[in-house]
Amino acid sequence: MIIVFIEFTPEINKVYFIDQYTFFQILSGSGSIQVDFKNYFDWKNKAIYLEKGQYIKFLSDNFLIRKIEFPDESVIRNKEFRVLFKHLISLGYINFDESNDFHKITNQIAHDIEVDRIIDASAEQWYYQNPFQANKEEYRVIFDTKDIIDMQYSSNINNRELTALIDKNGYNIQSLIKNKIGISLKSLLSGKKLLESKKEIAFTDKSIKEISYDLGYNDPAYFTRVFKNNVGRNPLEFREDFDYQNRDLFSQNILELLQQYHTKERTLDFYASKMNLSPKVLSRKVKDKMQTSLGKLIRSEMINTSKSLLIKNLTIKEISIELGFEEPNHFSNFFKHYTGESPSHFKNKKYKN
Repeated sequence: MIIVFIEFTPEINKVYFIDQYTFFQILSGSGSIQVDFKNYFDWKNKAIYLEKGQYIKFLSDNFLIRKIEFPDESVIRNKEFRVLFKHLISLGYINFDESNDFHKITNQIAHDIEVDRIIDASAEQWYYQNPFQANKEEYRVIFDTKDIIDMQYSSNINNRELTALIDKNGYNIQSLIKNKIGISLKSLLSGKKLLESKKEIAFTDKSIKEISYDLGYNDPAYFTRVFKNNVGRNPLEFREDFDYQNRDLFSQNILELLQQYHTKERTLDFYASKMNLSPKVLSRKVKDKMQTSLGKLIRSEMINTSKSLLIKNLTIKEISIELGFEEPNHFSNFFKHYTGESPSHFKNKKYKN
C-alpha cells in the first residue's frame, strides 16, 4: 500500500486530536511539543508515532511537520509494530539519525512511500534502541499487559485480575514490569486511568460527577480527592487552567524569552520580571501549564544550543563562553550530565552520520 507524506505548519497551541494511527517527523522548529499533557523538548532528529485517542500540541509558532496517517489498522494489530504506538511512560521516539535505512526512507525526494518500508525500518530501529533492555518475548508480555490496561482501565480491575488475563509463559508480570519499565503494574494502571480522566475533564463539558462514574468511581468526591492528590489541582481547576479552546499564549511567551536570553540569564526573578509576574506565580504557572519547571526549560534550551554549536564546529572553549560558563570543563561536565555523552562524542557521532 502506498501512503503519502503531508507537510504542514501547525497552529500554535492548537490541540490536534489523533483519529488515525499517525507518524510525525518534526522537520524544523523550536520550543516544545505536548502529547497527552506531557511536554517534550528532545524531539529533534526523532520520529514520533501516535495512536488513535492521543493528542499533540505545538507550543511555538515556527514548526514544520511531516506526517503520515495509516488508514489500515492492521499496522497496530501486528504485535511487532504496536511498540511504536503504545507508549508506556513517555513517547516512543525513533532516533532516525542512528538508522541509515530510516533516514533514507524519510528523506527521499518523492513524497509517496510503501507503508511496510517505513514501519519495518521504524520497528527495527525501536528494537535496536531497546529502551527497556528487554528481549522480544518480554516485550510481548509487557505490551499484552498494556493492551489489557487500555481496554479495562475503567472497570476497577486489580493486579491479580489483570495478570490472570495474560498468557504469561512463566513470567512474573508485576516483577517484569517493575524491573524493565521502572514503575509498578499498579502505577501503570492508575496512570492510564488518570490520563483518561484528564482528557475527559479538559476536552468535554461533562460534569465531574458524570466523568467519575464513567471512569468506574462510585463516589465523585473520592474521584476529586484522587485527582487532586495526583495533579495538584481539583478537576475544575485543571479544566480552567488547560482551557484548550482559548489557546493561552503563556507557553509561547515564556519559550520566546528563554530562546532570547537563556545564554545569559538563568534566574527565576529575571523571567518573572519579563512576564510581569511574581517569581512564585511564574513558577506555579510553568508547572501547571507546561508540567515542568523553569530550570528544566532553561537547561533544555542550553542543551539544544550546545548541540547546534557543536555541529557548527565551534570549540568547547568557544561554546562555554557563548553559554556563560566560567571554564570549558564546566560546560563539558554540564553537557555530559544531562545528555549522557561528552561534547566531543556527540560531535564525532554526528560527523559519522
